Amino acid sequence: MMFISPILKRLVYPVLSETGYLRSFAKEGQLAVITYHGVKPPQYVSRDSMLDGSLVSIDQFRTQLRFLKQRYAIVSPELVREWLEDGRKLPKRAVLLTCDDGLQNAVTLMLPVVIGEGLSCLFFVTGASLKTSPKMLWYEQLYLLMRKAQPSEIEADFLDSPPKTFPNRRELWWKLVKKLSTVEYSERLIFIQRLQDKLGSDGYLDVKPGSSEGERFLLATSCGVQELATHGMTIGAHTLSHPVLALAPDECARKEIADTKHSLELLLGKRVWAFAYPFGNAGSISSRELNFAESAGYTAAFVNVGGGFGAAMPRFALPRVHVTADMSLSELEAHVSGFYRSMRRPEAMFADEGCSHR
Repeated sequence: MMFISPILKRLVYPVLSETGYLRSFAKEGQLAVITYHGVKPPQYVSRDSMLDGSLVSIDQFRTQLRFLKQRYAIVSPELVREWLEDGRKLPKRAVLLTCDDGLQNAVTLMLPVVIGEGLSCLFFVTGASLKTSPKMLWYEQLYLLMRKAQPSEIEADFLDSPPKTFPNRRELWWKLVKKLSTVEYSERLIFIQRLQDKLGSDGYLDVKPGSSEGERFLLATSCGVQELATHGMTIGAHTLSHPVLALAPDECARKEIADTKHSLELLLGKRVWAFAYPFGNAGSISSRELNFAESAGYTAAFVNVGGGFGAAMPRFALPRVHVTADMSLSELEAHVSGFYRSMRRPEAMFADEGCSHR
């Protein structure tokens, strides 16, 4: 697949999309779910493709929605809930829009586009969005700090041995993310603050509300979540603090899944029925988390891989197509239609643990 991928992207997908084959390939599917992670603010300058690879531009987002509207039936989250709970029939080639993390740009930039296209979206937010002041995702904060750090400045408390070099900062960062996911959120923040203190002014993260960096990295507050709901969007839970759930202790994982549901329901005054697993690949989810999601009272829970028409749809591991910044319209349709998934080995569907920082 590695060798023919460029051919697929540049030749095969465009031809199959233009001829209508991909759309016809999807005729047997009941539902395809796609997920975004926000849009890139117009003035924001990306310095790291790994960090920002899940952010599409505003124009790209609008174009993708219009493309999907022309060829598929974009349905509301509430219709999907009724399909799951009561067996209500979905239209042919139904597509559900979702968005993870709840960044500020989901409210300021994505929401106007969704409303303008007459659509609705299922937004998954973390416990940080229950606050009145904006926070950052802890693992993104850690990544930004590690871009500035020297090996001697990295704490070895959570590593097997202190790093001597940085042959791969991303690999080291992901190792730390997994280690820190085994402890409480408060301990993660202490670790990050220690690293910040070591770096001093060289490691200062100038992410201010109202700036393009703030719109990129800061999470929506409780007011932002309520604004999404006021405009007819559905709010789902994305844990309290976005750890790698499979690595968290039992009680911590259970609280991450169940308590965020309860807290969001108090904020919104309505039931929260949907949950999305952080990171969402096989390395971050086990059967334990699926059981916790079911016992917490959710109707359904979503993973971040394996999506497209024709996929198996287990209630607490619903697959999704993860949209990335480098995805063309024809490639997006190849994923949504299920054509891309049909060409992959089953064991490859959950491969590449940590391939996306989301």
